Amino acid sequence: MPGNNFNCVPLTPRSRLERLLRERELRKSFKLVQPTEEARDGSKEGEQFYGDSYISENEISGNHKEEEVTETNADARGFTGKQRLLVVANRLPVSAVREGVESYRLDISVGGLVSALLGVKEFDTRWIGWAGVNVPDDVGQRALTKALAEMRCIPVFLDEEIVNQYYNGYCNNILWPLFHYLGLPQEDRLATTRTFQSQFDAYKKANQMFADVVNKHYEEGDVVWCHDYHLMFLPKCLKQYNDKMKVGWFLHTPFPSSEIHRTLPSRSELLRSVLAADLVGFHTYDYARHFVSACTRILGLEGTPEGVEDHGKLTRVAAFPIGIDSDRFTQALELPEVQEHMKELKERFAGRKVMLGVDRLDMIKGIPQKILAFEKFLEENSHWRDKVVLLQIAVPTRKDVPEYQKLTSQVHEIVGRINGRFGTLTAVPIHHLDRSLDFHELCALYAVTDVALVTSLRDGMNLVSYEFVACQASKKGVLILSEFAGAAQSLGAGAILVNPWNITEIAASIGYALEMSADEREKRHQFNFKHVKTHTSQEWAATFVSELNDTIVEAQLRTRQVPPLLPNKVAVDCYSKSNNRLIILGFNATLNEPVDALGRAGQIRELEHKLHSNTKEPLKKLSDDPKTTIVVLSGSGRAVLDKNFSEFNMWLAAENGIFLRHTSSEWMTTMPENLNMDWVDSVKHVFEYFTERTPRSHFELREMSIVWNYKYADVEFGRIQARDLLQHLWAGPISNASLDVVQGGRSVEVRTIGVSKGAAIDRILGEIVHKKGMKTPIDYVLCVGHFLAKDEDVYQFFEPELPSESPPVPRAMLSKSNSYRPSSLSKLPATTKTSSKAAQYKKQRSLSNIEKRELDQWRPMCGDKIALHEGSSVLDLKGDNYFSCVVGRKRSSARYLLKTSDDVVNLLRDLAEHSSSPT
Repeated sequence: MPGNNFNCVPLTPRSRLERLLRERELRKSFKLVQPTEEARDGSKEGEQFYGDSYISENEISGNHKEEEVTETNADARGFTGKQRLLVVANRLPVSAVREGVESYRLDISVGGLVSALLGVKEFDTRWIGWAGVNVPDDVGQRALTKALAEMRCIPVFLDEEIVNQYYNGYCNNILWPLFHYLGLPQEDRLATTRTFQSQFDAYKKANQMFADVVNKHYEEGDVVWCHDYHLMFLPKCLKQYNDKMKVGWFLHTPFPSSEIHRTLPSRSELLRSVLAADLVGFHTYDYARHFVSACTRILGLEGTPEGVEDHGKLTRVAAFPIGIDSDRFTQALELPEVQEHMKELKERFAGRKVMLGVDRLDMIKGIPQKILAFEKFLEENSHWRDKVVLLQIAVPTRKDVPEYQKLTSQVHEIVGRINGRFGTLTAVPIHHLDRSLDFHELCALYAVTDVALVTSLRDGMNLVSYEFVACQASKKGVLILSEFAGAAQSLGAGAILVNPWNITEIAASIGYALEMSADEREKRHQFNFKHVKTHTSQEWAATFVSELNDTIVEAQLRTRQVPPLLPNKVAVDCYSKSNNRLIILGFNATLNEPVDALGRAGQIRELEHKLHSNTKEPLKKLSDDPKTTIVVLSGSGRAVLDKNFSEFNMWLAAENGIFLRHTSSEWMTTMPENLNMDWVDSVKHVFEYFTERTPRSHFELREMSIVWNYKYADVEFGRIQARDLLQHLWAGPISNASLDVVQGGRSVEVRTIGVSKGAAIDRILGEIVHKKGMKTPIDYVLCVGHFLAKDEDVYQFFEPELPSESPPVPRAMLSKSNSYRPSSLSKLPATTKTSSKAAQYKKQRSLSNIEKRELDQWRPMCGDKIALHEGSSVLDLKGDNYFSCVVGRKRSSARYLLKTSDDVVNLLRDLAEHSSSPT
């Protein structure tokens, strides 16, 4: 079946919210035109219930009446067919048991994901995952693949060693405990540390095997939905194969706080792998917030309200609370078999209130806490001892693991003690079952329950609470719910929320629930029932895929602002064919060595402002080429540039072009003699104050500006401090001063108004032309830097397709300065080509009277004979010979992108190979 492209529907609304609202209405109309589903009678072959799932083989294989998409259905959605959805999970919805060389028995698997996706009919769904069986031979693999194909399932074949290291090892012993705040047992930590790397290698290998199967069956337009902590590496593997693939990743467990996640040795690699996805989903906002916080604190990336941004690439992060197919439960209550079970239970527990717990026998479910709280309730309320019964269903899991065996023994011991203490010959207060119930028995049990207890210590969502609410239409029972379960975010208003570690609080809540008035029970139930009915599993899946499709649309719009990677070969070819070249280079994050913001000694290295060691050789060769002029244009001070570049034959422009010199001559300055710098001390005091109160922040005092940098401070605290600092500045030191406040990614700079790299470049170029007596037109320009947004006007200066519209303006001569003091000579105007985009932007900018007076100080003297545009007049630049490159930051006005300073080094090396030696 050929893939279809569902990036958008006809007449796509303008905003993201409008698109999502329209998609929501289309889904509703699609459901209305579907034929009404016949009530399930439970008689189909293959129906089974495992834990909290009710599953039909026919439903998994997709044999539904609804799936016959009519022309009316297609028109209602605006599509001509269903979008293909590839659901990739660790386990398939079926488990295979080999019965012969070429024969398999397929059993329905346990899992909330299976239950959640059963009702999703608007997608052409395929499942990809492990079938739970080792199949080493080709004959068996072909037979199993054929058998699973009938159920729309595609197997991933994992051998026993991979399963042991990847699934039993890394997933269950490392990630699962960490995500549930359990950590590792003390005695196992050393052993785990020794085997960790081999388990992590197996984890990556298994994820690549899943990716290989997805890539084999992927068709253009498909949506790939990866699930859970087993496949955190999968989005990266898929995007490496095809970066146009629509990839979403959803976590069904909690995501821990950044302080917990940062203890994981592979923390950064896993986070970056997940960030390769287009959309990352969690059950609750808390989990999403923890993930974003981990990315900002561990990776040093920017967290936004929409997700995580990495150099212009945005990964959307959002909460998608999962639900259940509530109709499945409400319709089941009408079945004769369920009615019979309900009658038996009512007779069995006549005269007693029924309390219910349904859990996996797991450490995170809080079963011991629940039973101990019930014991305390019986101790404190003797009149309830023969009037209430607790039914605890504990589905066994991982029976071969010692910790689970220990938990089972502990629960049995507590139950036996309580029954012995409060039981009679004819009745006991706790009925404990170490097994699962079939679907009809469970629905009946939900329906006759007065109080449901969910005391999870940590739980991704817990759908038992949803199932209980769905079956309580007549009873209006009370739900006691742990605040550490994800469902507390959704059902908290109608439930009684408790801290599962507080036994006294749970006991008191049991008493309150048993004695609650009918009116209050009704109100609480109606609130929860409405939520369960509207937030179904179908709506959950449809919303996620809809958001994923829309995220792709948003990404395409954002991509238009992202420059492409620099074609090195083209840039070098043009360089070699040109006769007079100009290379403009930034310094910070361009010519110095890359520093990991959170790495070891990163802050110390960055404060040194040291030139990249691999840059010196190509820079030396380029600067000695008589056809090449190099300018280092930086915001750093003169001393920093002198220290790093004095040995080269080049021009240095310090503090964004205010100071200029050739390395063979003295510094020249354009600062006005009477420029008001009285603001410096007051701003310095503010910066000192915030530096003292923001650990790992620092400020740099320059001659024309002051910069406060909080790159290495705590991300969130630094952002708060920066906002507070700006308020202090605007309210005090700079309230009436003609200054620019420039905000970087994690810095705040205060500088004299009108100072920018774009404003300085024409003056710099004019001085270079004048000093060198340049006659040959400049026919090649390469401008590379990691500049602040305000300084990106330098990229616009050289855009050759914009002709000059204004006559030349006289230019003042630069003055020589033997010291770092302002010049006593005439001032240079902060002007560029008036036809450039930067100049057009400046025209639109409104200036205060103070700013205008300050700019007047920068006007040239009319008596000067050298034109301001002497520099731009020597340009003979064709569009193909201009290469502006931003380093690191993706969204930019530059033409091209270089990812790191290492890429800058490689580019300079390539150019140096085509440079000529001086004669």
